[in-house]
Amino acid sequence: MRAMLLRQPGRPLEMADLPIPVPQPGQVLIRVRACGVCRTDLHVIDGELPEPKLPLVPGHEIVGTVAALGGPAGRFRVGDRVGVPWLGWTCGTCDWCRSGRENLCPRARFTGYQIDGGYAEYTVADARYCFPIDPLYDDEHAAPLLCAGLIGFRTLRMAGAARRLGIYGFGAAAHILAQVAHHEGRQVYAFTRPGDTDAQAFARRLGVAWVGDSDASPPEPLDAALIFAPAGELVPAALRAVAPGGCVVCGGIHMSDIPAFPYRLLWQERSLRSVANLTRDDAEAFLALAPQVPVATTTEAFPLAQANEALDRLRAGKLAGAAVLIPE
Repeated sequence: MRAMLLRQPGRPLEMADLPIPVPQPGQVLIRVRACGVCRTDLHVIDGELPEPKLPLVPGHEIVGTVAALGGPAGRFRVGDRVGVPWLGWTCGTCDWCRSGRENLCPRARFTGYQIDGGYAEYTVADARYCFPIDPLYDDEHAAPLLCAGLIGFRTLRMAGAARRLGIYGFGAAAHILAQVAHHEGRQVYAFTRPGDTDAQAFARRLGVAWVGDSDASPPEPLDAALIFAPAGELVPAALRAVAPGGCVVCGGIHMSDIPAFPYRLLWQERSLRSVANLTRDDAEAFLALAPQVPVATTTEAFPLAQANEALDRLRAGKLAGAAVLIPE
């Protein structure tokens, strides 16, 4: 099979010919039909996340069809269409797993990081961490749901019942969450890179209540702010924007250092928290909700061989929505 391979962080991916992997007991072999390009892929490829499996096939927003089973695979059969997210395996026995917090499992392994992912024609995955995809979505438009959607959904849930919702970094996750928030009767305030008129126009097309630069003040205090841009300096800015009792939720797996800020920004029972990964319950809940909204993903397709170009476009902030790789 053809695959885009990371041999050394900080270097471009290389096209390689690899053996088709063989599924082990409890795994499924998946013929990849589409794989989203996520900012977390950039953090792995650029060396910002430590100790990836090397060489590595990146990619964790995978949509494909089951091509073979490594023995009994629960609810899946050959020919089923499935999605594979970032969380790829957990131990099932630690305190976190047994208390419904498998996203914090200290032995967890992640797709496209410690497990070869979807920048390839085939991949294998633990059947426990595969999910049916609603037929409303074709392969390309389903792919961003598997991380931008899932991690975004968990981030949104940490905001509780916040009505006035600020979103910092209006990319793949934000464009999905804006639709979910509107469906739930919330108001969305979109914050973009200063002067990024393309992102601001994209946000307006999704019907947000207000659009402004990331250093601007919204027209009224926010109940919660969700940060998806990996920029630590946005944390004090978001704290300034939320009302007393409000919360700021950092939705990314990696962020630059947060600068020092005065205690008064946190005072009055404002809270600051992070999101780590996802759970299977998150996946089941969001993938059931998405077609009810219905969430419409904005994508730009690239052939598998153009993975480096797609990553460069994401790195430069020149994508509206999400890039998706399509094996030819």
